[in-house]
Amino acid sequence: MKIVVDDLSGPEIAEFLNEHIQEMRSVSPPESKHALDLDGLRKPEITFWSVMDGDTLVGCGAIKRLDPDHAEVKSMRTTSVRKRSGIASLLLEHIITEAKRMGFTRLSLETGSDDFFLPARRLYEKFGFDYCEPFADYRLDPYSAFMTRSL
Repeated sequence: MKIVVDDLSGPEIAEFLNEHIQEMRSVSPPESKHALDLDGLRKPEITFWSVMDGDTLVGCGAIKRLDPDHAEVKSMRTTSVRKRSGIASLLLEHIITEAKRMGFTRLSLETGSDDFFLPARRLYEKFGFDYCEPFADYRLDPYSAFMTRSL
């Protein structure tokens, strides 16, 4: 597998992210859905990676610069047929390494608070993320869990 910076121009990643948005809409109320669409991910403050297994897209993730020291993990997703196969851990380790390389000293994220998101929260806990108050433009939300870690 390889992790590559993606310019979000290909149809495969567009469909992959559309599935992500649809899944988030199915499990979270509209006001609590924070997943970014393609246009939202094409901002200069975002670095986006795709995980490729040969020619097959199997995962993705991004970081969004919040300020010179603080970034946010965005758009973590693994294809449904490859969930729980180590792709998310591989990608999160890559994101943490890249965030450090970019000079960030803190990495935060928002994920869902219900049982659907329990595997994601456990993954983030495994990588040293602790629960925190809302950050950046987020507000308290019963459907959101906020996590952060120092780098």
